Amino acid sequence: MDAVPYIAALAALAGLALAGYFYTVVKAADPGNERMRELMAAIQSGARAFLRREYTWVAGFVVAMFVLIFAFLDYGRPWGALAYLLGAVMSGLAGFIGMTVATMANARTTQAARTGPQLALPLAFRGGAVMGFSVAGLSLLGLAASYIVFVELLEVDQPFQVVTAYGLGASSIALFARIGGGIYTKAADVGADLVGKVEAGIPEDDPRNPATIADNVGDNVGDVAGMGADLFESYAGSIIAPIALAAFAFAGMGAFQERALLFPLAIAAFGMGASILGSFFVRSKADATGRDLSRSLHRGTNVAAAITVVAAFVLAFVFFDGVEGVENWWGFAIAVVAGLFVGMGIGFLAEFYTSDHFNPVKRIAQQSETGYATNILGGISTGMLSVAGSVVLIVIAVGLAFWAGEHALPGVENTGIYGIALAAIGMLATIGVVVSVDAYGPIADNAGGIAEMAHLPPEVREVTDGLDSLGNTTAAVAKGFAIGSAAVTALALFKAFEQAVIVAGGEVNLDIGEVDVFIGLFIGAMLPFLFAALTMNAVGRAANKMIEEVRRQFREIPGLRDGREGVVPEYAKCVDISTAGALREMILPGSLAVIVPLVVGFISVDALGGLLAGVLVTGFAIAIYMANAGGAWDNAKKYIEAGAHGGKGSEPHKAAVVGDTVGDPFKDTSGPAMNILIKVMTIVSLIFASAFV
Repeated sequence: MDAVPYIAALAALAGLALAGYFYTVVKAADPGNERMRELMAAIQSGARAFLRREYTWVAGFVVAMFVLIFAFLDYGRPWGALAYLLGAVMSGLAGFIGMTVATMANARTTQAARTGPQLALPLAFRGGAVMGFSVAGLSLLGLAASYIVFVELLEVDQPFQVVTAYGLGASSIALFARIGGGIYTKAADVGADLVGKVEAGIPEDDPRNPATIADNVGDNVGDVAGMGADLFESYAGSIIAPIALAAFAFAGMGAFQERALLFPLAIAAFGMGASILGSFFVRSKADATGRDLSRSLHRGTNVAAAITVVAAFVLAFVFFDGVEGVENWWGFAIAVVAGLFVGMGIGFLAEFYTSDHFNPVKRIAQQSETGYATNILGGISTGMLSVAGSVVLIVIAVGLAFWAGEHALPGVENTGIYGIALAAIGMLATIGVVVSVDAYGPIADNAGGIAEMAHLPPEVREVTDGLDSLGNTTAAVAKGFAIGSAAVTALALFKAFEQAVIVAGGEVNLDIGEVDVFIGLFIGAMLPFLFAALTMNAVGRAANKMIEEVRRQFREIPGLRDGREGVVPEYAKCVDISTAGALREMILPGSLAVIVPLVVGFISVDALGGLLAGVLVTGFAIAIYMANAGGAWDNAKKYIEAGAHGGKGSEPHKAAVVGDTVGDPFKDTSGPAMNILIKVMTIVSLIFASAFV
């Protein structure tokens, strides 16, 4: 058993080696003609500039949290603070690596699309796979290293609190990267769509539109770097939750506790291996249609899932068979598998509600024929409807995992909750291939933009549009995994928080008849709405400035709207507007996630318990609703652009563009940040539990 953390570290290094291999494959591909290379360079430059400025701003917050952990927590001097810093650095590094390769893969995917999807899809996927395996590899490597150093080698005081601080570091970067990147990309996207397509009547990504470069930069800083930091944090949290729970809940249980601590790392290690194998099954045929492309991407995920199922049962047998007190070792395997299948189920629901192959998106497109209002109503109702199925699946996962955990070790308190924590790692065990499929989307989106701006033949844009439409669905699927794991992880972390309070000499009362708990519950239920409002308002304010700037350029630059030869928009001004708006607006909502639980916790631990419960329930529902509504609006627009209901330029198309614009901050700013909000507040509460008492 002592070798498990080292095996996890080796698996992480294998994932990073695969990311390096895919990097060489992408780099060797043809980036196209001179114009395509110029556009790629402009997007790369803008994305790097934003990320440098964002990380500079976030560094101030990281330093403040480093000092806070060092000053207020006994285990924080210096180990907890150092683990926090390691998590932040690893998360930031994963985002930077993924974004760098994504901006390199876009023009190469465009060039490959000139041949057909059989070359373009695998290339875009491999570009995304650099992000996927960088996220999984760096996250697992940092966790394994933290376990080896702080638990086994140094044997520091409260070692598992120190490991948890690693997760908080990852969450800090994820929170600001998701919010800042989301505000940037949607301010540019809204400005480009409303003025370009609706007012000026020019195609999407037309080089005459001053916001096009900012829009393409935004795809990378929001949907690649931000998404990568988000899932880095989700993955780390899903592994930390069962470890932290086992550390507090199974104290003094000897061999069982030791194995319960190491089992999540073993599942993560074998999940990494399954993801590596699954990634090689993603390929496409020359005559592939939309459904064929979808099956090609899902094939990698399905192979990885099948291998993980087998690994879960083998590992559960090796770890728990014959251990004192364990009667049904298979219970822990069932808990992992329950999480895995429910995660895939949430992903399937997301695909059903956001893909133009199914009725919900087609219905929204149909409703666009009667105007803007009916399109908006269709998207809102579709998003809300998708919450019901996702909640049912989460309830099934929680109930089944709890039952399996209790049956594995009957009569021992908290084994059911440990089973729920294992379900969280089951959901994200194959994160390497899941993130690869997600990061593929922004690359395909950028490839379409470059095809348009480089004036390539229409058939190239047809290929990239097919890839992009699929990318919207895969993004919704990955968000479903992240949001589902957030709900389950937060429950396990909450139980660990409760145990940490007890160890520190206090107790948590969750009786809603108590005034403190009731007040906390309502504050918690309100916070996701406040958080969504702040982030959506931020997008609106930045988009207003973007719209005014695009209108000004069309008005004041002679020949720009007409496409006169030699007339070029002032792209840099639009990039500056998105950058400044995103950096300024991300501070308040990001800080709330840390400040509120600290303030409430120092006033009343019971109120904090109620607050965490309220945030978990409403945050999950809002996240699913916003992510799926936004994806459905986007693909309804693309479905019309493909020729349905009058096609591009028709009145239904204009209504669909407005719906897509409303959905942009839903799916790419406010919605995805909810799962980080849930976990950040829970992890902060866990880490500072002893200080509250």
